[in-house]
Amino acid sequence: MDAALVAPNATPLPAALDGLLERIDSRTARIGILGLGYVGLPLVAAIGTAGFPVIGFDIDPAKVESLNGGRSYIRQVPDSAVAAMVATGRFEASADFGRLGECDALLICVPTPLGRHREPDLTYVERTAEAIAATLRPGQLVVLESTTYPGTTLEVLRPILERAGLRSGQDFALAYSPEREDPGNTTHSTAAIPKVVSGDGPAAQRLAIALYGSFVVRVVPVSTPGTAEAVKLTENIFRAVNIALVNELKLVYDAMGIDVWEVIEAAATKPFGFMPFQPGPGLGGHCIPIDPFYLTWKAREFDVATRFIELAGEINTAMPAFVVDRLAGALDRQAGRGLRDADILILGLAYKRNVDDTRESPAFRLIELIEARGARTAYHDPWVPVIPPTREHAALSGRRSVDLAPDTIARFDAVVIATDHDAIDYPALAGAARLVVDTRNAMARAGLSGPTIVKA
Repeated sequence: MDAALVAPNATPLPAALDGLLERIDSRTARIGILGLGYVGLPLVAAIGTAGFPVIGFDIDPAKVESLNGGRSYIRQVPDSAVAAMVATGRFEASADFGRLGECDALLICVPTPLGRHREPDLTYVERTAEAIAATLRPGQLVVLESTTYPGTTLEVLRPILERAGLRSGQDFALAYSPEREDPGNTTHSTAAIPKVVSGDGPAAQRLAIALYGSFVVRVVPVSTPGTAEAVKLTENIFRAVNIALVNELKLVYDAMGIDVWEVIEAAATKPFGFMPFQPGPGLGGHCIPIDPFYLTWKAREFDVATRFIELAGEINTAMPAFVVDRLAGALDRQAGRGLRDADILILGLAYKRNVDDTRESPAFRLIELIEARGARTAYHDPWVPVIPPTREHAALSGRRSVDLAPDTIARFDAVVIATDHDAIDYPALAGAARLVVDTRNAMARAGLSGPTIVKA
């Protein structure tokens, strides 16, 4: 490893950046967080708790108003945490990006979605960089946290920031540190997750290590921003590929009359050489369905094929269609009817259990596929009372969660468990439903089985 990574304090800082290290060490540096979503807001809480003054920036005035009123819109960050920071004066939210120059460090936590043809869409990163460039001053540290392909920090972000004449590594510091948030995970909070850190040069590396080292349990330095960008993609591609594997095994074992969940549970008793992953109705969340395609897109620049990764994407993308076929077959066997004119209840809209995050949730695709085959759908989710606006599923926005009373359940021809929230009374569901199609093995975990429960 580079000696500068082993002993970062030996790295001298340019004159323009020398005072920043002292402000970080004394926790008087003002930190700006750009993007106050599922990554940015927990980061605000972690940094604010460490004693730094923080300004949170977002283009949504409703978020700004809510936070300044001491109210959180993300369950992972309670109202009490926001209210405490506001009350002490350590935190304020703003939609005025003209104030970026007030901050000593700027951490970018904006979305990096896919375009229509599954190509990286860096619009949010580029626009944020342009806003920073407009107020960039000597002595600032800029860190990109958004997940992206290797090369983004130096090839996309740095040229935009340098347009005004300041130079990375001399006048300002530029770094990349990928977010590692896991919404709903109460064990691994932002501060408890080791942070991978890289910089554009040794000075940026030293400053980024000092900043993150002041509020996370461990800093993991790597040699270049491209390496750090690759670390994040590798983590999520690992999960996507293994989920694709168990999804394919589900199809194979289902054809053989073998329960894939029983297989995985038994295999997981091996104390070495096996790591359990769970099948499902498709992939959700901002990272796993998207990140592999960032790498496959970048790999084409180097004429490298990514067949394994792309195959995993195809398998995971096909899972909602398998679930709908399974539903149609179960309806035919149980009630002598198909999907046309059937009433179907989707149980769970969030992309995983016990969160309110619906980004890339496979439940949206399930609803669209079921309705395309002539059925009517409703949904219940205790965490998602209203479907939020989405770019990909705009027609579903505004629909409201229905009650899960027994008489409500009984009026549906089938219930599809898309997300296995702990708050659901599964025995009551089994008692009231005509047919349950379970994509998460939730009924079996509750000790329930029978002819009206079908795994998918």
